[in-house]
Amino acid sequence: MQNNTNYGGISFFGLLQITFIVLKLIDKIDWSWWWVLSPMWISSIIFILVFIIVILALIVKALGK
Repeated sequence: MQNNTNYGGISFFGLLQITFIVLKLIDKIDWSWWWVLSPMWISSIIFILVFIIVILALIVKALGK
C-alpha cells in the first residue's frame, strides 16, 4: 500500500502578496504597485542570493580538492 501525501500550500509570501493586492484593489492602501508586489520580488531576490551562495560554495569546495 502506497501513501502519497502532498502537503502543498500557499507560502507566507504568497499570502502576503494576495493580501496586498486585495487591499490595493479595494483602495484600503495607497501604495505604489512596486510595494504591493514587493513580496514577489523580495522572495525572488532571496532565492537568487541563496542559489548564488550555494553555487559559490560548491565551486570553492571543488577547487579545494
